Amino acid sequence: MGDVLIVMLPALILAAVLWAVTTALKPRNFGISDAERYQRELAVKSQAHYAAQVEAAVAARARIEATTRPSQNSQQQSQQEDHARSALLSRNASAPAGTRHGDPLLAVGHLSPQLLQELQSLARSGHKIKATRLLRQSTHSDLKTAKNYVDRL
Repeated sequence: MGDVLIVMLPALILAAVLWAVTTALKPRNFGISDAERYQRELAVKSQAHYAAQVEAAVAARARIEATTRPSQNSQQQSQQEDHARSALLSRNASAPAGTRHGDPLLAVGHLSPQLLQELQSLARSGHKIKATRLLRQSTHSDLKTAKNYVDRL
């Protein structure tokens, strides 16, 4: 057993010295610290959040413009105007001469000046609910459309 120790002890010492030399000569990892890594991750998350907010804002603006602006398709608009004109003409032609009342909607889809003036005065005096109700009764439009219109006055 003594012979084994004499052979094994220098081999173990040699292995320990080789390990120490390779560890000492190995290039050290001079990577970023935990704080720097955290700041970089935070910056990436912040950029992603900002991009998501911008995308949501653009989508919201597109939805609002789609509901408040008229159709961009001029052919469709002209067909709608023609249909409104023909409906107005047929309605006026079918009504007896003594029963015709001032129609709140003109042929091209605009409000009559009297109704528009009344709506503006109600909206400016803070009675937007009354103005919305009057517009809905006069034009038979839905609540959302009437409210959007009154809000824009």
